[in-house]
Amino acid sequence: MTHPALVGARREPYWLDTDLRPPARSHLRGTERCDLAIIGGGFTGLWTAVLAKEADPDRDIVLIDAERVAGAATGRNGGFCDASLTHGEANGRARWPDEFETLQRLGLENLDAIEDTIRRYGIDCGFERTGEIDIATQPHQIDELREEVPGSDAIFLDAAGLRAKVESPTYLAGSWRPDSVAILDPAALAWGLARVAEALGVRIYEDTPALRLRSRGHGVDVRTPEGVVVTRRVAMATNAHRPLLQRLRWHIAPVYDYALMTEPLSDQQLATIGWEGREGLADVGNFFHYYRLTTDNRILWGGYDAIYHFGRRISPAYDHRAATYDVLAEHFFETYPTLTGLRFSHAWGGAIDASTRFCAFFGLARRGRVAYALGYTGLGVGASRFGAAVMLDLLDGRETERTALRMVRRRPGPFPPEPIAALGIWMTQWSLGRADRNGGRRNLWLRLLDALGLGFES
Repeated sequence: MTHPALVGARREPYWLDTDLRPPARSHLRGTERCDLAIIGGGFTGLWTAVLAKEADPDRDIVLIDAERVAGAATGRNGGFCDASLTHGEANGRARWPDEFETLQRLGLENLDAIEDTIRRYGIDCGFERTGEIDIATQPHQIDELREEVPGSDAIFLDAAGLRAKVESPTYLAGSWRPDSVAILDPAALAWGLARVAEALGVRIYEDTPALRLRSRGHGVDVRTPEGVVVTRRVAMATNAHRPLLQRLRWHIAPVYDYALMTEPLSDQQLATIGWEGREGLADVGNFFHYYRLTTDNRILWGGYDAIYHFGRRISPAYDHRAATYDVLAEHFFETYPTLTGLRFSHAWGGAIDASTRFCAFFGLARRGRVAYALGYTGLGVGASRFGAAVMLDLLDGRETERTALRMVRRRPGPFPPEPIAALGIWMTQWSLGRADRNGGRRNLWLRLLDALGLGFES
C-alpha cells in the first residue's frame, strides 16, 4: 500500500526535474584525437577535466558519458559535500592510523578548494557550509557519539542542546561538525563544472558509452558505438558501472540507495522543528537516514535501505522501490510528527559504487596510460575532486603528497564471486539490522568482518 504522502510524487530525481537542465549534447561519431580522454560525466570526470585544464590549458581533452552529464549517481545523491576522504573518522583511523591526520587535513583543503572553485566560476548550486550533526536515536548511541568527540572537530550536544537546534521527539544526543560539511544541489554543481570545462576547451559528448579500451603504441583507443577516441592517456570515472578493466570488476559492488523530497515547508511548518542553522543531519544507526534542507525549504530524506542485486546487476528497473519509499515516509513522520500532512513531491533511487574499504581507491593500468578512481561508497560529492587530482598525479607521473599515501598506493581486497558475494552482503545487512535492534551489539558474523578489516557500522 502506498503511503498517503507519496500519492502523486514524481518518480524521478528532484535535482534533474528542472527547466535549468542543459540541453542534451551530441554523441560522438567518427574519430576524436586528444591528449586525455575522460570516461564518465559525473563529479570525478568533470573535476578531472577542470583540474587538468587549469593545470595545463594546452592539454587537449575529450570527455564522454554513456548518458547525460549528472544523469547517474551525481544527480541522484543527497547533496552532502563532506570533507572526509575516508567515509568518516572511524573508518579512516581504523585503516590508516599513521596518516589519518594528513588525510583529515587534505580533506578539509579539498573542501575549501571546492568552495573556491564554485565562487570563482560563479556556479549557482546552493552551496552552504552548514556542517553536519550526527544524531543518536537509541540510548546505546549516546556514549558512542560522546566517545568520538575528543580529538576530533566535533561538538557533543546533549538532548536539550540538540533539540534547541532541531526539534524531534526521537532525538537523544548529537555530534556536530560545524565546518567539515556543506550542502548543495549536486546536479547544478555538475552542470556548472561542465560549463566551466567547455569554456576551458574540453569537448564533451553525451550518449556515448565507452565499450572497450585497446592499447595502441604509446596511447589507448577508447571504442564507442559510432566512433573512437584516440588518446595518450585515459582517466576512468565510471562509478558503479561495470569497469572496462577486468582487474577491477570484483572490486565494486553496486548497491541501491533511495531518497524522498518533500514539498516546500511553510514558515509555520519549519518553525515547529527549528533547524535555523540548516545543518545536514544523519542518524547513526547501521541503517541510517540522511536529510537536509534545500534552498526553498524542502526536506530531502534518504537512506535506510541499501539494496544489492545478485550478480552486481544495474538496471533502470531498480531506480524505484515502492516498499522502500513507504518505509522512508513512515520514518519521516515518526521523526517529525508536527509535519503530518506534508506531501512528498519526488521519489527516486540510484546505484552507489561500494568498495570493501568503504571509500575510494585509485591506480594505474595499461603501462601507466589509464588511471582510475572508484569505490566512493556513497560519499563522493567532495572526495571526487580529490580522486580527480590523484588520477592526474598518477597519469603525469608526479610524486606528490597525495600519491605517497598508503590509501592511494594500496588497492582494497575484492568482493568474492557469486553466490558468495550476495550471501555475504545479505548476511551483513541482516546482522547490522539485528545490531540496531539489540543495543548495538555485533554478532559473531560482524565481529569476524571487523577482525578481517571489513567491518563498518553504516
